[in-house]
Amino acid sequence: MKHISKALVLPLLVMGLGLILGQSALAVSAQGRDAASKDRDQSRTLTGTVVDKDENPLASSVVYLKNTKTLAVKTFIADDSGGFRFTALSPNADYEVYAEFNGQRSSTKTLSSFDSRPSVQLQLKIDVKK
Repeated sequence: MKHISKALVLPLLVMGLGLILGQSALAVSAQGRDAASKDRDQSRTLTGTVVDKDENPLASSVVYLKNTKTLAVKTFIADDSGGFRFTALSPNADYEVYAEFNGQRSSTKTLSSFDSRPSVQLQLKIDVKK
């Protein structure tokens, strides 16, 4: 049996520990990428229109989308037909959405994480005062 010097033992232990930690980090990183790509694959899209009480489109209205988990807010300025679109929404979060036009506001609607549809269509109605 060969004798290993004490000067060699510590570097060998450090190398072995480094390999183990490196493999663990790669495994955790791969799991994180898998979870992130799974969320992207299952992401949701919210589309809809903003209209007045007579269902005429309200172009240039501002639509607010709030993630109730992170409290992050996104906005979208409705197009000429009152349309709006939010993509890449997490399937694991609830969202609140409402619109504003000339100081008036629609009611707030909720997109629930329990709603498994990949694409959701909403109509936001604002009672515009003349």
